[in-house]
Amino acid sequence: MSTPDDVWRGWAPGVRVVVRRRRDDVPDGALPARAGGEPRFTDVLGDLLAVDDDGVLVRTRNGDVHVPAAAISLAKTVPPAPPRRDRTGG
Repeated sequence: MSTPDDVWRGWAPGVRVVVRRRRDDVPDGALPARAGGEPRFTDVLGDLLAVDDDGVLVRTRNGDVHVPAAAISLAKTVPPAPPRRDRTGG
């Protein structure tokens, strides 16, 4: 995977992306996740709405998420979401 700087800055709105971001709510001295602490990273998956020097804006299932440029660790485009299945069981 390429470094974030040469990937996400070239994206066009409308593509589906996943962005791994550093969490800003985990203190630097916290235990790593493998030792029972909180994970230092989280993924944002959805449709890209905007990209600029400040970061990216992604529409997820739970709403729009702005990921600041400084928090982006990895980034890539992904295939479109599969169609949602009917939950009526019929």
